[in-house]
Amino acid sequence: MKDFENAKAEYDRTPIPPELSGRVQTGIREGKALYHSRRRRTLRRALTTAACFGCLVAGLNLSPTFARAAANVPVLGGLFQVLTVVRYDKTDDGIHYDVSVPQVEAGDDLARQVNDMIQQKVDAHLAKARQDWDDYRDAFFATGGTEEEWGDREMDVIVGYDIKSQSDSRVSFVVTLAEGWVSSYEERYYYNLDLSEGRNLTIQDFLGEDWVETCNASIQRQIAQSVDEEGFTFFFAPEEGGFTTVDEDTGFYVREDGTVVVCFPEYAIAAGAAGSPEFPIT
Repeated sequence: MKDFENAKAEYDRTPIPPELSGRVQTGIREGKALYHSRRRRTLRRALTTAACFGCLVAGLNLSPTFARAAANVPVLGGLFQVLTVVRYDKTDDGIHYDVSVPQVEAGDDLARQVNDMIQQKVDAHLAKARQDWDDYRDAFFATGGTEEEWGDREMDVIVGYDIKSQSDSRVSFVVTLAEGWVSSYEERYYYNLDLSEGRNLTIQDFLGEDWVETCNASIQRQIAQSVDEEGFTFFFAPEEGGFTTVDEDTGFYVREDGTVVVCFPEYAIAAGAAGSPEFPIT
């Protein structure tokens, strides 16, 4: 015990180097930078395919020669094209924007309606993100936070899209709106279009009149398969707000092989650890 007390006394007498505070602050800044980098990679992972496609279609927007050459590529042929009309990656006043906005080029009412709908959702998302950030910053300082504590805080705002399948007259794609900072959320909007007929496609178009029963049976089977040997699953029981049935508002997309994939928002039928559940209907 005496040895411990002597060691503690010696420790207490050791002078603190004047540069230690600076080193600590540097470490904190580096840790924040690493945190933001990892968080941004997590948010972007689901949009990797969309970002790669965005590099191609950005060329279509900027270069008529490139656009004419790309028109011969099968994925962009047929009655329409899906182009990136807005693309930017920048940081402004603490908000990092990674934005790719799609537009369907088809020259009909359906395409215009879909484009207007997407733009309205993007505009609302960006406005909400700006307001969320301002409200958070105001509350932070109003409750005693300092500029030093605020540091290099940053908010990630993402708009992206992913083409799931495409033929000469049909396209299935998903638009993702995400926000990540102290908390995070993600919204997905599903578009399944038949440009030859000028209409939105439904699950029934792919699965027939018994589509509700077919989907319900497949989803319930997959949820049952998710239960581990100890009886645990991320999915809620039906009486606890879990899955009961699909309906006309249930989101879905179609894979290249024609498989319908039914999708649910995060937390809708399962714990957050399950992400946004997707069920291929087989």
